[in-house]
Amino acid sequence: MPAKDRVSYFYDGDVGSVYYGPNHPMKPHRLCMTHNLVLAYGLHNKMEVYRPHKAYPVELAQFHSTDYIDFLHRITPNMQEQYAKELLRYNMGEDCPVFDNLFEFCQIYAGGTIDAAHRLNYGLCDIAINWAGGLHHAKKCEASGFCYVNDLVLGILELLKYHARVLYIDIDVHHGDGVEEAFYLTDR
Repeated sequence: MPAKDRVSYFYDGDVGSVYYGPNHPMKPHRLCMTHNLVLAYGLHNKMEVYRPHKAYPVELAQFHSTDYIDFLHRITPNMQEQYAKELLRYNMGEDCPVFDNLFEFCQIYAGGTIDAAHRLNYGLCDIAINWAGGLHHAKKCEASGFCYVNDLVLGILELLKYHARVLYIDIDVHHGDGVEEAFYLTDR
């Protein structure tokens, strides 16, 4: 009989408190609803549950440009008027709005994916889950398609520290152009 898979599950309730706006299709509160289902079905008893670390700016800059990460760290809804040129430069607006705790949101979901890859690298789990992650459209120097930080690229970069190649399969309904762009010129 095969050994039971070791599953690491990453969750931070703060991801569900961000609000993209009233008419925006991205609804992070759904992450809390998903977590409540995990609890209701007792699935948390079959996994190791972790609160992800908040990714440091230097970790986010392993893929993203430092000036872009600095901007995400600085921008708040109250400061948008004084940063109109930068908002345009970094593709932030209707699809990628500025909201309260934007940078912390990015730190949490990216930290979960980095932590998941780290546990996989060290053989501490067989399966790693971070429902908050998967923001596959963010580019090196700009936001795109509701995505600000590309946690998938950061997770793949972490996995590549220990593995010669990584197979990335995107099961979203449309393709992850940010991930494709990041690795287009490599076979790893």
